[in-house]
Amino acid sequence: MTKQWAYEDMTEGRVFDLGSRVMAREEIIEFASEFDAQPMHLDEEAGRKSLLGGLAASGWHTCSVFMRMMCDSFLLDSTSQGSPGITGMRWIKPVLAGDILSGTSTVLARRRLKSRPWIGVVTFRHVVRNQRGEAVMECENPILFSLRDSGAAE
Repeated sequence: MTKQWAYEDMTEGRVFDLGSRVMAREEIIEFASEFDAQPMHLDEEAGRKSLLGGLAASGWHTCSVFMRMMCDSFLLDSTSQGSPGITGMRWIKPVLAGDILSGTSTVLARRRLKSRPWIGVVTFRHVVRNQRGEAVMECENPILFSLRDSGAAE
């Protein structure tokens, strides 16, 4: 089966819509119970008393939800070969129970690898927003994609 998105499709300025996802209270508590058991992620009263202002998702939970959104939007239907890491990550505003997250991934740059010319590295800027359009998370990272046509010129 041919993957829809390959390196050749990752032109500078291309924007991928990541869809939307509701951050349910139960999901926030479940994630926090296993991975980030700080009181503001587990208890509504503790969250209200914190500077976050309510039961808030862990930043790592927000990252995990973003990753799922990106996978569902384009990554699972691509020639992705993984990523060497994240260049930058910022949690800008709290993600509270009931928030509806949406986002975009924008291609900033791309280049083919000299050591493996059938692979290209694509740098993305990702922004996740809440239902009010406020950015809650931003990150940049390179992702490796195979070329559809390894003999194609850049």
